[in-house]
Amino acid sequence: MKKDVLIIGGGIVGLCSAYFLHKEGHKVTVFDKSDITSGASFVNAGYITPSHIVPLASPGMISKGIKWMFNPASPFYMKPRWDTDFFKWSWYFHKSSTKEKVAKAIPLIKEINLISRELYSSIKNSGDLGDFQLERKGLLMLYKTDKEGEHEMQVAKKASFLGLEVSSLNKKELDTLQPNVTMNVKGAIHYECDGHTTPTEFMKKMLEYLKRIGVIIKTNEEVIDLSTENGRIIKVTTNKNDYSPEEVVLAAGSWSDNLSKKLKIKLPIQAGKGYRINVPRPTGITIPAILMEAKVAVTPMTEYTRFAGTMEFSGINNIIRKQRVEAIAKAASGFYPDIQISKAEKADAKSGLRPVTPDGLPYIGKSSSLKNLTIATGHAMMGWSLGPVSGKLVSEIISDKKTSMDIYGFSPNRRF
Repeated sequence: MKKDVLIIGGGIVGLCSAYFLHKEGHKVTVFDKSDITSGASFVNAGYITPSHIVPLASPGMISKGIKWMFNPASPFYMKPRWDTDFFKWSWYFHKSSTKEKVAKAIPLIKEINLISRELYSSIKNSGDLGDFQLERKGLLMLYKTDKEGEHEMQVAKKASFLGLEVSSLNKKELDTLQPNVTMNVKGAIHYECDGHTTPTEFMKKMLEYLKRIGVIIKTNEEVIDLSTENGRIIKVTTNKNDYSPEEVVLAAGSWSDNLSKKLKIKLPIQAGKGYRINVPRPTGITIPAILMEAKVAVTPMTEYTRFAGTMEFSGINNIIRKQRVEAIAKAASGFYPDIQISKAEKADAKSGLRPVTPDGLPYIGKSSSLKNLTIATGHAMMGWSLGPVSGKLVSEIISDKKTSMDIYGFSPNRRF
């Protein structure tokens, strides 16, 4: 049955939802308060990562956050501030950071990532978007110290047990695999199961495709209120107009919490800011990597090599903190001695806000209080990786179809 669907949010999750909903025959309108050229969907590392099986909410992360709280250059930074929502979220995060909860989350994260990886391939093979970068070279976890290497080896063993392709490389093997770049490391764990893309390329082509097939894209139009009646959203008010859709998809990323409050829905989310530096010159890097001690991601994209990283909890803002940009640049030269990021490249750094849930799992599913609301947000660092599968699941939910996987663990109605 064809439905009139309004999607709030034009990031990777919102656009992929529009893509699959249109395939199901629905009339789709996407709203975004920006012009859809910036934000987390444009500045991420472009990873498709079945290997990222351990959620952010894991044992030891809170203590690390407290340890790094007063160091604005640290990889995981929580800016000291009086914010009751942040205090509640931090408590829920603490409660979620147990071995038992992580163990339950791991198979869910693996399954949803594998489905999304195949959907990326399906989108490319369909020809809908034309050609775009989609490579399967894996992901190198580069380490300088035995401590980091041994820590990642424990994750690798779990990944291997779950059937993911992974191998351990010493320095000689690493140099053979990637011969045209000097690396100051001891070795690497190679997750061969992973892939990568160029986000700016994919987003632009997806947007063009959606417009071409008749999806209505309303940019620079912000949803400012939602009205409900008898357990349904009956009106969506923007800064320009009022709308009365049959179905609503909340995919507003870090802004989802603010909108959910208007609906009296508890949806704990904190914005985790990440940064990127693009280096538009040859670097010799051909395989994506994470610089483990620095927690910096490196991706060879279509027109540049991207260095991205940090998780900064400082509220919703677009402030570029120079200390954090410098930390990424320093990590790049520390692991790749021949690469020095220039002042101009650092000056061009951008940031994006990733929506982080207390347990590190996204919210995907129907609201229990509003019959015509589907929620798809809170993907944290897996937003890019999980864009297609989130969109597919949204389309299945709204089309009353059996979902591609059991999504109970992602329920937006779960309690912490």
